[in-house]
Amino acid sequence: MFNLKDKVAVITGAAGGIGRGIALALAKRGCHLALADIDEANLAKTAAEMAARGMRVTHYRLDVSDAAQIAAFPARVLADHKGVDLLFNNAGVAIGGTFEQVSEADFDWLLSINLFGVIRMTRAFMPLLRGSEEARIVNLSSLFGLIAPPGQTAYAASKFAVRGFSNALRHELEMEGAKIGVTVVHPGGIATSIAKNARVPTGMNSAEVDKQLKDFQVFLRMPPEQAGEIIVRAVEGRKARVLVGNDAKAAGLIERLMPVNYWKLIGRSLKT
Repeated sequence: MFNLKDKVAVITGAAGGIGRGIALALAKRGCHLALADIDEANLAKTAAEMAARGMRVTHYRLDVSDAAQIAAFPARVLADHKGVDLLFNNAGVAIGGTFEQVSEADFDWLLSINLFGVIRMTRAFMPLLRGSEEARIVNLSSLFGLIAPPGQTAYAASKFAVRGFSNALRHELEMEGAKIGVTVVHPGGIATSIAKNARVPTGMNSAEVDKQLKDFQVFLRMPPEQAGEIIVRAVEGRKARVLVGNDAKAAGLIERLMPVNYWKLIGRSLKT
């Protein structure tokens, strides 16, 4: 097992949801934390809660869509911690609507966070991770990195890309014999605020937005603390991939069995 005690973990999107759940699971294991988010108020609350457990906990305002902020971030963390052993690329956003409803600007905005934020954070922290005796990069994909429902072109594009990036990076690091592992995470319906906070395309009427939100909220059931525990256990076990929730496991199986026509089955089940 990967012993997480006294390791240092960087977590983006740590103000709430799965990021906070990951922080809590790591704190229980004695891991020091460098928490980042754009939501400063809730980030401070998370940091205070974790610090009460006795580890070193620092927090930083970080916009992962800003390349300059990411480039400067490792130095800020290194000023407060001895190094970095774990990087959790968790920050993410969503946007509703079909491909033609989502503007190019909104599509680019989502990719700048969900995909390029992951890539840039990985590139920025790779030198510090290489300095660790054993390190791990944990990238949050999604259930929608396994299946691609209608109305999720932007989100699915970003999460499938995170999956591909993570797998290729893992293979590269394995080939060179590096002491850095890569875990890609596919959470199913986790009870976070991502749907409520999703950006709404211009032109979508309020009734359509309310219906989509109501339909989506039904599937967000697992507490983020439970999801965080599952993810951290996978890290301890050096797992390359983890499906969080029975919905993610079922969807992953159906997609493998019916790689072209899976949505005919899944779509029908959602209507019943």
